Formats: sequence, C-alpha cells, structure tokens
Amino acid sequence: MSNPFKPQELPKMKLIREEIESVEFLVEQKNGKKSMYIEGVFLQGNIKNRNGRMYPMETLRKEVSRYNENHVAAGRALGELGHPDGPTVNLDRVSHKIVSLRESGSNFIGKAKLLSTPMGKIASSLVEEGVKLGVSSRGIGSLKMTREGINVVGDDFMLATAADIVADPSAPDAFVEGIMEGKDWVWDGGILREKYAQKTYKQINTLVSQKQLDENKLNLFNNFLNSI
Repeated sequence: MSNPFKPQELPKMKLIREEIESVEFLVEQKNGKKSMYIEGVFLQGNIKNRNGRMYPMETLRKEVSRYNENHVAAGRALGELGHPDGPTVNLDRVSHKIVSLRESGSNFIGKAKLLSTPMGKIASSLVEEGVKLGVSSRGIGSLKMTREGINVVGDDFMLATAADIVADPSAPDAFVEGIMEGKDWVWDGGILREKYAQKTYKQINTLVSQKQLDENKLNLFNNFLNSI
C-alpha cells in the first residue's frame, strides 16, 4: 500500500549552458569616451539546438521578463569571462554588464557592455588582437525528454546570466598564433601578462608536431583563461 503522505518528488534542476557564436563586438563613442559592446542573439526559442535541447518561447518570454525587471533594469545583469561551474555570478570574474535583452522572432537579442574590470580588460584585449569570441547563456531548470529525443527545458527555468563570454571554435587558433608571434594578450599589468604568456609559449614548444598542437589549442586557451 502506498503512503498517502509521501512527499511529492521535486523535478531535478540542472545547470544548462548554450553557446552562441554569431555575435558582434562594437565600439561606441560617447562624450569622447569609447566603450566596447557585444551584440547579437543571446537566447533561441522553439528550436532544437546542437545540444539536443529546446526552449519553449513561453518559457523564455516569462524568464526574460523577470530577468529584465530584476537584473537588467536594476543594472546588475552581469556575466563572466569563461565557463563558470555553477549557477551564480562570481564578482571577481565579471567582464561585462548586459544592458538590454529583447525579443525578435524566436530569438532574444542582447547587448552587453565590456567593463573596466580585470576580466573585462582581458576580453577587450583578446578582441582587439583578433580572437573571435562568443556568448553562452547560463541557467538552471528541469529537462523532459520527448519521444523524438529532444530535451525540453521546463517552465521552472531561471537565468543566472543571459551571456558569459566564451571562446568560439576559431578562438584557440588566433590565441596560439598570437602567443607564438609574441603579441601582448592581457590587460595592463605586465608581470601577469608576461608570466602567463611565457608559460603558454613553453607549453606550445613541448608539442613536437602540428597535429599535437592542433589537438591541444583549445586546452591551452582554456588553461590560460582559467589561470588568470
């Protein structure tokens, strides 16, 4: 006989990240001061993405409305450089502030301003040196598998951030080439810049073949971001 007082099992919430590569980095000038922005698609609804997940538009619309009201409008919609491990924003790794997020068809177009934080300066330096970066939304929610094998994100979905800045597939190539050419990659503070650039250069020199280098470019780039 089943226990009528047995508590109902709650849906399991998972950390969910989705990467978007097609964003633009813009420079805008106001009152003689230049600022760098990211602009493009931050979220996509009603489509199976490459991770096999689908976000119903109603779920995104509801969550974006909450996020805009509680975070964007309040000036605290922040994002990080890299791939954080959890659903919270780490202030010591913040690189940008999201200033707008609006619906357009089945997409949500976002715009974010790079900040003068250590991570914001690193992101700006990478872009200026030709590294292509993308964005990745980060949130928590439940998933339900359909018969077609699509993981549908539940209406309990909550955004931690509409966009972290991440490397797109071509970023490690430009990064490694830049290190080998002796480019300055990071922000003002030569000791840190030189230390990590030299460390990466030494790692590159231990890879004896082009094949090994190609296979390890992404690891080299991610290790660099994680070590600063």
